[in-house]
Amino acid sequence: MATLPTRLHSTAMPKRARGWKVLAHDPFRELAENLWTVDGDLEDMPLRRRMTVARRDDGSLVVHNAIALEREAMSEFEAKGPIATIVVPNGWHRLDARAFKDRYPEAKVLCPAGARKRVSQEVPVDASYEEWPAGGSVALETLDGVTIEGVMRVRSRDGTTLVFNDLVFNQPRLPGLFGFVYHYLVGSSGGPKVPLVSKLLMIKDRRAFRAHLERLADTPDLKRVVVMHGTSPAAGEAASFLREVAATLG
Repeated sequence: MATLPTRLHSTAMPKRARGWKVLAHDPFRELAENLWTVDGDLEDMPLRRRMTVARRDDGSLVVHNAIALEREAMSEFEAKGPIATIVVPNGWHRLDARAFKDRYPEAKVLCPAGARKRVSQEVPVDASYEEWPAGGSVALETLDGVTIEGVMRVRSRDGTTLVFNDLVFNQPRLPGLFGFVYHYLVGSSGGPKVPLVSKLLMIKDRRAFRAHLERLADTPDLKRVVVMHGTSPAAGEAASFLREVAATLG
């Protein structure tokens, strides 16, 4: 099994960690024999976030968008395998990355190449997606037309799962003033879409990104898509969901 580089590439000194701060969260949900998710709260807003955990062929775990969990849930987590890789999917989803690194100091921290500078402000970065070993049950891929975010591909017995972050949303309308702003100004709620803020701040070539989403929709054994915020489409609807999202790019 190929291993990640041991050298560090941190481009900035990390800030002081906020510690292991647990917010309300749901139990683990098993999607496949080597794939789980946990949904959790964010402070001072109705928006929720999602951690995805995948097990590699060697039994080690890859944690995508780490969320600090309560003690019982962490015991369940650790029973699934050794935590070897912490994936910070972009420069904004860093909240519990340092706490995880402090708890599992042997784990390697990865992020997209374009997000390395920002992520390194919170936690030292070991490698980028491009340095992830090819092959195996878990892959980290860059996305055409984007530099600061990618997609995690997980192969299970029942097919392939694609795990996205802030580029692909399926967030229902949220209540109150936050929900109004999030829908009308940020453009991040109201069904399958690439949010307006992502179009403006993250995508450099919409045509290239749209084409990449359409190719991903054509993955022969595509089983499911996992999104960071909102409702992941039902198994079997992944391809049509990605095509619908791609269409929002014009």
